[in-house]
Amino acid sequence: MPTLPHDLVTMLFHHQPRLAVEILNDVFGAGLPEHMPVNLENATLNTRPSDDLKPDAIVVVGPQPRGAQHSIVVEVQRDKSKDPRQFARYAAAQWLMLQCDVTVLVVCQDQAVAAHYAQPVETGLSGYRFQARALGPADIPAITDAGYAAAHPQLALMSVLIHGHDRAVAKAFMMGLDRADNEHAPKYPEYAYNTSAPEIQRILEEFMNATEWPVYTPFAKEHFGHGVEVGKAEGKAEGKAEGKTEEAARLVLRILRARGLDVSEDLRNRIIACTDLEQLEAWVVRAATIETIDELTA
Repeated sequence: MPTLPHDLVTMLFHHQPRLAVEILNDVFGAGLPEHMPVNLENATLNTRPSDDLKPDAIVVVGPQPRGAQHSIVVEVQRDKSKDPRQFARYAAAQWLMLQCDVTVLVVCQDQAVAAHYAQPVETGLSGYRFQARALGPADIPAITDAGYAAAHPQLALMSVLIHGHDRAVAKAFMMGLDRADNEHAPKYPEYAYNTSAPEIQRILEEFMNATEWPVYTPFAKEHFGHGVEVGKAEGKAEGKAEGKTEEAARLVLRILRARGLDVSEDLRNRIIACTDLEQLEAWVVRAATIETIDELTA
C-alpha cells in the first residue's frame, strides 16, 4: 500500500491545523467543536525537570490564551521506533499547560505501525491508561467528490497519495483543487506528483495533459497541459511564443530577487501565468527601477 511522506504530512498540518480536527471528527468520531477558532501552537512541550518534548505539530481548539477546549498533538511516524509512552508524556505535558482534554494523533506511513501505536499504553501511573488515535493509510478516506476535495484540500492530497490509483479519486483531487479557496492548494498537484507511486503519477499525468484541463500552477505549466503534438506547425509557433514569455517572466523574477524585493506567491504565479509579452517586457524595465514591490503592477 502507498505511504504518506513524513515531511509532506507534517507540512499539511502546519498549513491547515484544522485538518487535525477534521480527521478526529470524520475518521474517529471524536465530536470536537467545529466552529471554534483553531490555532497552530509552538510545538514544544515541557514537564520540568524533564527535557523538552518535540512533537511534529500542536493544534489547539478554542480561543487563546485561556479558552482552550481541546488540544491535539500531531506526530507523524515512519516506524515503531518511538516508545509509545512518549505519547502519554505529550498528553500529560499539554494537559498541565492548558488544563483541557488532549488527543495525540499519530499519522503513520504504514498500517502495521498504526496498529502498533493504537494499542493502549500502561503508563505506570495508577488510573492513567493512555491511548493515542493512530491514523494509517487504510484509514484515509477515498475522496471522489470534487466539492469535498475543494473544501478539504489537505485531506484530498492525503487521499490521492493512498487511493490515487482510483481514477475517480485522482479526478476529484485535480478538479477540486481548481476550485479550492486555499493559498497553498496550487502547489498540491506538484506535491502529489512528486511523492506518489508511479501508477498514480501516470493517472495524474493524463489529467494534466488533457486539453480541457486548466493548468495554473508553475509546475503544471512547465511539465504538462500543452495538449498539442510536438511537430505540428502551429504547435511549434505557439511553443516559440510561449518560450519568449516564459523567459521574460523568469527575467522579471530574477531581477526582483537580485534587488531583494519580496515576491509573494500570488504575484509570482501572476507573473509566470502572464502570456502578454509586451506586458512582461514592461515589467522587466519596471523591476529594475521600482522602490517597492507594489509598484510593479500598479
